[in-house]
Amino acid sequence: MGVAYVATNFEELPLAAERPAESPTDRTASPGESPAASLAASRTASLADERVDHRFKALPPDAEGLTVGALAAERRNLFTGGFTTPVLALSAESVAHNLDVLETYAERHGLAFAPHGKTSMSPQLFVDQLERGAWGITAAVPHQARVYRAYGIGRIFLANELVDPVALRWLAGEMTADPAFRFVCYVDSVRGVELMDEALGAAGATRPVDVVVELGAGEGARTGARTEADCAAVADAVAAAGSLRLVGVAGYEGEVPDADPERVRAWLRRLVALAAAFDGEKRFAGAEEIVISAGGSAWFDAVADVFAGIPELSLPVLKLLRSGAYVSHDDGHYKHLTPFNRVPEEGALEPAFRLWAQVVSRPTGEQAFLNAGKRDAAYDLDLPEAQVIRSGRDGSVRPATGVTVTGLSDQHTWVRTEEGAELEVGDWVGMGLSHPCTSFDKWQLIPLVEADGTVTDYIRTFF
Repeated sequence: MGVAYVATNFEELPLAAERPAESPTDRTASPGESPAASLAASRTASLADERVDHRFKALPPDAEGLTVGALAAERRNLFTGGFTTPVLALSAESVAHNLDVLETYAERHGLAFAPHGKTSMSPQLFVDQLERGAWGITAAVPHQARVYRAYGIGRIFLANELVDPVALRWLAGEMTADPAFRFVCYVDSVRGVELMDEALGAAGATRPVDVVVELGAGEGARTGARTEADCAAVADAVAAAGSLRLVGVAGYEGEVPDADPERVRAWLRRLVALAAAFDGEKRFAGAEEIVISAGGSAWFDAVADVFAGIPELSLPVLKLLRSGAYVSHDDGHYKHLTPFNRVPEEGALEPAFRLWAQVVSRPTGEQAFLNAGKRDAAYDLDLPEAQVIRSGRDGSVRPATGVTVTGLSDQHTWVRTEEGAELEVGDWVGMGLSHPCTSFDKWQLIPLVEADGTVTDYIRTFF
């Protein structure tokens, strides 16, 4: 099955030519479904054959030995179906809503979309995104790209400079074995270009790797060439490298220092101007299109605004947005940062995560402890937020009035309760989370739950 290809060492991962032969036509595509989505869905279907066992937190003990598909078919209830606490649930309705909202947004603004897969690392969600028109999936590191390839992702944008010779050898082999595979990555230094060229040459690369020059977001920001002159020097190095082809420019506006709408738009205009200057200097010779890419989850409205003004260039332009956190959204960091707060007429995202934990200690009238902790909940940006309480006596649900999370230990949630707050040992507390990326990565198999508590599927992650 597909998970066998997700190995620890690059040498353990078969190249495309060594995997079972499969084409997009091996699975009947739905009307309007792309061949890329069809192939990814075919590969991902194998996840239903994985056996449920002790590796997966919170799943019912009596499901041991069932396949994931068989357990999903039972449509158990999250609260009465044998699940143990803590358990992370993903709202089926909210995920579908969020997928639809960003698909509509990208179409409305003429943007191609390569959502950042590092958020969920879930092939099933990648398929949902591809079926909704995504151009491909963005990665940050080679391991992520290997997971994507194991599950049939045909277009990968790696938002980093790739200089590891072992990873580049794997990439060269993957591109040789599958002529249809499209891969694009950042370059931001002359030395990085030299390392890439050396490794790809040594690996016997049979076709050039497409690269985009990364423009840094400013002094003190993260990666990227800091000035237009630095970018030109990197582009010159690419032109001298036989194994690389310059196809565009890119960057991440979320790293603009003291970001506000004007500063972010100013940087985006620099990015567009850099692409136009490079085009005027004929630096994209050999490219079929010019890639201009930006867009995290906090400023995609600014990206859409500035990219709408990209001038006519000598080649078609792929305006590539890379937002990823939208798929689950959250109840904290992105709830406050989402561009839809600024442009509510464009839509709204819904928080899809809820972590359920049980009250295991009530030592005083002002304090309680739940059985979830840092191993279960995101805590790098904000603490979980107590939202609802499900009675351990009769299953009734009430708002978590007067109940506040004040801290997390490895395996406990510290809770402060106000006078009169109803909370007793055995109750389940449903908590909203902040930061999708560090919520997904703590769970390998996440129940996808409908509003009435019915579990319809299980989302597999690979971190």
